[in-house]
Amino acid sequence: MQKIKSSVISIVLLSSIVACDNNSNKAAPAASGDKATASAGANGKGITFVATQDGAPFEIDTALFTTPEAKEFLSTGKNPYVGNQDAIAKGKKTYQLYSCTQCHGPAAQGQVGPGLTGPDYRYPKDATNKGMFETIWHGTNGGMGAKGKGLMDPSDPTNGLTVDETLQIIAWVRSHGSATGNE
Repeated sequence: MQKIKSSVISIVLLSSIVACDNNSNKAAPAASGDKATASAGANGKGITFVATQDGAPFEIDTALFTTPEAKEFLSTGKNPYVGNQDAIAKGKKTYQLYSCTQCHGPAAQGQVGPGLTGPDYRYPKDATNKGMFETIWHGTNGGMGAKGKGLMDPSDPTNGLTVDETLQIIAWVRSHGSATGNE
C-alpha cells in the first residue's frame, strides 16, 4: 500500500512539474522565432493575430512567412503586394482556383457571401489588410472555414493557402475598391 501511495505521489509531482514547465514555455515570448505569437505585438516583434470569430489570439508558424513581402507583413501588418500588378494577377488566379467566386462573386462584389471590396464590410476589421488576412486565414462564424495552410484541412498540413497567396488575393481584392487596406 505504501508503494502505491509513493508511486501516485511521484506521478502527481512529476505531472505538476511538466505542466508548470509547459505553461512557462507558453508564456515566454517567441525568442526562438518558431511562432508568431499573440504576444508578438506587445513585445515589438510583429503583429498580433486575432480570430475573426471571437477576437481570441492565434498563432501562425513564422516558417510560413518565407518571402520578404510576407516578412514585411508579419512585421508591420501592411501588404506590400497592394498595387503590384504581378501579385494582383496571381491573386486573381488563386481566388478563382480556390472557388472564392462561388460565394464572393467573380469581382469580389458579393454573391452568397459578402462583398469584399468595401467600403462596408461584414467584418469591419476587413478594411485593413491585417484584418482581411485574419478572416481568410482563420475563417469566420458566418460560414467560411479557415483557408490558411494547415487549417483548411487539418488532416493535411500542406493543404490551404500560403501566406503569400493570401496576401496576393487581398491585393487582387483591393484592386477592385478604393481602399488599399494599408491606411
